[in-house]
Amino acid sequence: MNLPSLDLNLLVALDALLKDGSVSRAGRRIGVSQPAMSHALNRLRKVLTDPVLVRVGGRMELTLRAQSLKRPVEDALERVREVFVSDSFAPSSSTRTFRLFMSDYASNLILPPLLKEVQRLAPSVQLKVHPWKDTVADFRANGESPDAVVACQTRELPGFYRQRLFTDRDVCVMRGGTAVSGKRLGLKSFLTTPHVAVQPIEFNADPVDSWLQDLNHVRKIAVTVPHYIDALHLIAQSELIGVIPERLAQAYASSLGLVTQEIPLDVGTFEEYLLHPAHTHADLGCVWFRGLIWSLRGKVTGSLRGKSRARGEQGA
Repeated sequence: MNLPSLDLNLLVALDALLKDGSVSRAGRRIGVSQPAMSHALNRLRKVLTDPVLVRVGGRMELTLRAQSLKRPVEDALERVREVFVSDSFAPSSSTRTFRLFMSDYASNLILPPLLKEVQRLAPSVQLKVHPWKDTVADFRANGESPDAVVACQTRELPGFYRQRLFTDRDVCVMRGGTAVSGKRLGLKSFLTTPHVAVQPIEFNADPVDSWLQDLNHVRKIAVTVPHYIDALHLIAQSELIGVIPERLAQAYASSLGLVTQEIPLDVGTFEEYLLHPAHTHADLGCVWFRGLIWSLRGKVTGSLRGKSRARGEQGA
């Protein structure tokens, strides 16, 4: 098929014919006369090498080929509209898919309220969530460029804008009612009580151990898991303790019967960032999506003690 010679109006006419199954009704739908619509149908029959509409008894019916084209034609027209009508975005009627890359921590903390807001404001919008590693090649190699990123990204990334979303700190989490929860946690107890360590995909090691090593301390690790939510559930069902970001611990403490104590060292704070690629900066859909994420910071912000520190090195 010679695409440069293809009349885009034929796609509009085909969409109307597929929706109405009638030349006259399709013509009224797009505002052309019946003869003009008949002419368009004849041209479509030549292009598609298919009758499109056939007479069955006293009425017209779509051919099997035509029936199979309903969704592809509708999707194609939607893509064309996105190309030529790029200055508008209506969340309530949008069917876009937004790709969000998130750290494990951010996913557990932000994704539930974010999804709730998306479903309320844009019920047909879909989210596709990926784990974040701070090597740009990771998502480019997979052909999945993010619309937004939420991660503890301490370094500037080429081609990305970055905003500080909120600050957090680590605390020691334990099940309520355990021996260690009934007294103030000292350094010796903290280091010798068996821990659940967390090594998310975006880190080479649990950042807590890297930090402790810098202070010439080693803690006792019973098990290492890849997700904070795994650690919280293990702690809730055992005598183990773990080092978990405070805001995440607070979000799950009540439902899992957990309590927190300050770590008997100056843990400082770390920062979570909202990033987005430069090529999405002016896209109104992405602007809306980032604004939605930004609006959630009020749900997780508050005052924290301790000086700022980097939370380990990310990425492979």
